[in-house]
Amino acid sequence: MITRVEGLLYGADYNPEQWPESVWTQDVNLMRDAGVTMVTLGVFSWARLQPAENEWDFAWLDRLMDLFDSRGIAVDLATASASPPAWFVRRYPETLPVTADGVRLEFGSRQHYCPSSPVYREAATKLARAIAERYGEHPALALWHIHNEYGDHVTECFCDVSAADFRRWLRERYGDDIAQLNFAWGAEFWSQRYSDFAQIEPPRKAPGPINPGQLLDWRRFSSDALLACFLAERSVLKEVTPEIPVTTNFMSMMKDLDYWKWAAHEEVVSDDAYPDPADSTAHVQAAMNYDLMRSLGGGKPWLLMEQAPSAVSWRDVNVPKTPEQRRLWSLQTVARGADGVMHFQWRASRAGAEKFHSALLPHGGTQSRGWRETVRFGEELAKLGEVAGSRIESTVAIVLDWNSWWALEAEDHPSARVRLKEQILSWYSVLHRWNHVVDFVPPDADLSPYKVVLAPNLYSVSTENASRLSDYVYGGGYLVVGYFSGIVDELDHIHQGVDGSGGGYPGPLREVLGVTVDEWWPIPAGRSVEVAFVADEESTQAKKKHRHSYSAGYHRTPVALGWSEWLSTTTARAVAHYTDGALKGRPAVACNDFGDGRAWYVSCDLGGDIEKVLAEAVRPAVVWPSLASSLAFSGVEVVCRSSESHHYYFLLNHGDKQVDLGSAVPYSAVNLLTGSRPTHLAAQGVAVLKVGR
Repeated sequence: MITRVEGLLYGADYNPEQWPESVWTQDVNLMRDAGVTMVTLGVFSWARLQPAENEWDFAWLDRLMDLFDSRGIAVDLATASASPPAWFVRRYPETLPVTADGVRLEFGSRQHYCPSSPVYREAATKLARAIAERYGEHPALALWHIHNEYGDHVTECFCDVSAADFRRWLRERYGDDIAQLNFAWGAEFWSQRYSDFAQIEPPRKAPGPINPGQLLDWRRFSSDALLACFLAERSVLKEVTPEIPVTTNFMSMMKDLDYWKWAAHEEVVSDDAYPDPADSTAHVQAAMNYDLMRSLGGGKPWLLMEQAPSAVSWRDVNVPKTPEQRRLWSLQTVARGADGVMHFQWRASRAGAEKFHSALLPHGGTQSRGWRETVRFGEELAKLGEVAGSRIESTVAIVLDWNSWWALEAEDHPSARVRLKEQILSWYSVLHRWNHVVDFVPPDADLSPYKVVLAPNLYSVSTENASRLSDYVYGGGYLVVGYFSGIVDELDHIHQGVDGSGGGYPGPLREVLGVTVDEWWPIPAGRSVEVAFVADEESTQAKKKHRHSYSAGYHRTPVALGWSEWLSTTTARAVAHYTDGALKGRPAVACNDFGDGRAWYVSCDLGGDIEKVLAEAVRPAVVWPSLASSLAFSGVEVVCRSSESHHYYFLLNHGDKQVDLGSAVPYSAVNLLTGSRPTHLAAQGVAVLKVGR
């Protein structure tokens, strides 16, 4: 369990301050009817809780907390610090954030604060303490919800207060040694050398490209500045209520914040997920995000804090979820490790920017179709209570490093079209189609639990982390590395080799990969380069043997889009070549036997055709459940959660046709949703099979 509440959590954000008190009892009674077990309360309540600097009003929240407790509904209580009230902004206008071009943003939206402002941090911490001291022992309290969606709207501030905080951060990072900073930033270039930390400002709008070393440190600092806000509130909550778990809701695979650092300070990882119902592949990226959330918590169950019951209000076109999508996507989060399905929000707003955002209780009330679906899903989720606490085991990992991500997508690179999340998704999509569940790991992780490790891009890698990858392969692991990797170190300096005389690409990964890259050869938009794979006898026989599981994509000629490289092999053997263009005849993909393991290097962007490489890497190394194997390529996503006594197989049909399960389902399996063994799975249908270990 991720809280003291038994079973899987079900509920939503509740914003009672938007409604007269006469509605509250009705709402709480309706929550009971719908099977709600927890609500998130107080996310945007600062103005109600503290109507003036020296004035507090908790009476209304007292009544609500008591009301929820009387109905047996737990509360995820927020610290309300996400949106400072008007009185605070007008009294302390210097706390408003400033953009890179010097514009101070105004009050009237949300998240309008400078993360480095000591005035804001003090006020937010004071608010958190007041809430904790008042409700810390309340029987309804089950979880602390710090702030809301850190990094949404405001990820950085360029004001003078932020500048001073940035300089303090730099002094800590470089030991108050300006020479170390100048080296890290390559400050001799363009005469940017500093003689004193006082000369440093944030990377505000400048005449041309800004120093990439400065930008990289700025991104690290900006993530840390928001983290400092979180930690200040967390410190108060853990002091007053050390036994109550703490969370803050993440925003899926978000570039701006280093979630590895953040998750280390959470007892419960939670996520806000808003896949687009109009996107037929949205469930794949959603699965990737959910695997990341589970991985951030070290494999522990996580919490879906927000999702839309139907349509959102902030896309250009806001397509609603079908009833089948709503159920299917909700259960997908449970399949991938969530121990709760929460929503934004409970009752649809009648005013404000989100009045057209869907809710568990729509504007049409209890006579609406949406309400009937809310009740129906609550009943279904209750049937899966025994799944809570079970875990997912994976033998495939993807390396994700925020520092490398930030450095990769800086300006003035060989191609501005290289994007890490898109590259990861193209590789992940293949594994998802095969029904392989993936763990994400940081670059300094222990890799020993994994049979295969994938690095779709590792542009920045330290020599220490490169050695970890080499040792992993030498000890018997399988590693696949994508293009434009091993280029720079953690300072964003080109790897030069031990003696500084030059080393070549991919830097400290050259030995384990058995290749060198002479030059990058980005492919212009609208063009492609054909790639031909070498079909030796071993791989041909393997493909015949495993044609059911790994056949998709082999009927067409692979092409590289966006990126290629002038690649040479040293100890590796070429397994694919470029067959046209300037690189015709040169290796495109190489495989290197290294120690007891094997490593592949992919020098081009193969898109979906990366399946050809991953098949060679994953097939011989990973054994996965026969149920998942037999349903690969069928459109049915299969995920297994396991407890000490049982396996729980989630079968999720994302296709528009019924799938015959045939003999794939064990005869002893029981669908927890129906109580019987399923023989087929309807389009957009779900089954949750319970099988003894």
